[in-house]
Amino acid sequence: MKQLLVSVRSFALKLMILMAFCILSDCFDPLDPNGNITVTFDVLDYPQNGGYAARVTIRNFYQYRHVEKPGWQIGWGWAKGEIILKMSGAYATDSGDCKNFASLKPHCCKQNPIMADLWPGAASDDGGRTVEGCCRGGVMSAWAIDPSLSFSAFEMTVGNLPANTSYPPANLTLFAPGLGYTCGPVQDSESTVFLDYGGRRKIRAFRTMKSVCTYSSFLANRAPVCCVSLSTFYSPQITDCPKCSCGCRDSASDGVSCSSQSSSSSLGGNGVDDNKLQCTDHMCPVRIHWHVKNNYMRFWRVKLTISNYNLRKNYSDWNLVVQHPGFSKKAIAYSFNATTLPTVGIEDEVALFWGLPYYNSELTEAAAAAAGGGFGSVTTDIILEKDLDEFTLMNGWALPRRVYFGGEECQMPLPDAFPMLPNGGFRIRSSPRHRRRYLFFLILLVAIWLELRL
Repeated sequence: MKQLLVSVRSFALKLMILMAFCILSDCFDPLDPNGNITVTFDVLDYPQNGGYAARVTIRNFYQYRHVEKPGWQIGWGWAKGEIILKMSGAYATDSGDCKNFASLKPHCCKQNPIMADLWPGAASDDGGRTVEGCCRGGVMSAWAIDPSLSFSAFEMTVGNLPANTSYPPANLTLFAPGLGYTCGPVQDSESTVFLDYGGRRKIRAFRTMKSVCTYSSFLANRAPVCCVSLSTFYSPQITDCPKCSCGCRDSASDGVSCSSQSSSSSLGGNGVDDNKLQCTDHMCPVRIHWHVKNNYMRFWRVKLTISNYNLRKNYSDWNLVVQHPGFSKKAIAYSFNATTLPTVGIEDEVALFWGLPYYNSELTEAAAAAAGGGFGSVTTDIILEKDLDEFTLMNGWALPRRVYFGGEECQMPLPDAFPMLPNGGFRIRSSPRHRRRYLFFLILLVAIWLELRL
């Protein structure tokens, strides 16, 4: 009985320690738990001579991860030796060997075809008939920025099948534009309903099949692409990006430019090393600098700057995600578009920033590199309304917790390197959040003491 009591007490104490550490570290869930790219196959017609006509829709449900240039490519394997007779709004990158179907003049006879989006103004097989959502060069906006530009679509006529027959494609593969996406099996779903006659008539697809694709930075095997530096008006200290955040400088470098690993891939990349970087201690293509400029009676003013150290690549339609306690109140960005994102299980608010069209929506490549090593940048001032119980200068509350650029998490400095207030420059505020943290520290200390007593 005594042994059982000791075991129960030990388990309870370990659970308390785990809970304390969990809450103190905030145990963040992903910022976009429901994000995915869904590929839908809608069978629209079964011709009398066999095969079927289908519309393929690629829809980006990621709130802040967009598909940039050179755009998506998608591939799969046919189940029963199908061929593609015609395509509208996209093209197969390789026609394959079609000698057995020469009289049909098919578009593609490969058993593992790879499709890519058409560019604006390109003609399809059927004389240039357009498909809604096509012909954007494979670029798709993030869902939270512009849902109307967050999808691509194309149509195809599939042959070499009996009449009234269709099979789900197998081994769906998505590059958007590089590696990192894993797609589930193509499975039957509730039939899609299309509207006609101005929404007066509903037309239901004969069959609808879907696959859900999710992104993983680990699977993409990509080096970090960004880092964060910090500064404040109340401290002379500037906290630079952590050294070697995205890789270390090449000792053989000429001091003007440095190379990093290529971002091209065997399928979906453009086959060119587009990561010629300016030499820095952090060796990141992009740096985000957060500077607390002013402390007003009711507001804070922050200057946010995004700098491009890539000498070969522009970042079109860039976006930035910042997790910060100050976004729980009113916030105004002067030179960027901005909105808050719905999240699950995250105590702080999360804001999404992106550029203004025809003004700063493109983060240009490093400027004047040959002459002196400059860099392209975009910047904005942000006004944050104060909440004295939650957002103070002490303990780094004026600084962001997490930052993402283009959907990739940026390397943050360690908390002990954050700019600090001068000694005696602040007093401890007994806010609800601070009281909760002190309580968890107390629980942790008591749990450790009881564990030692056992």
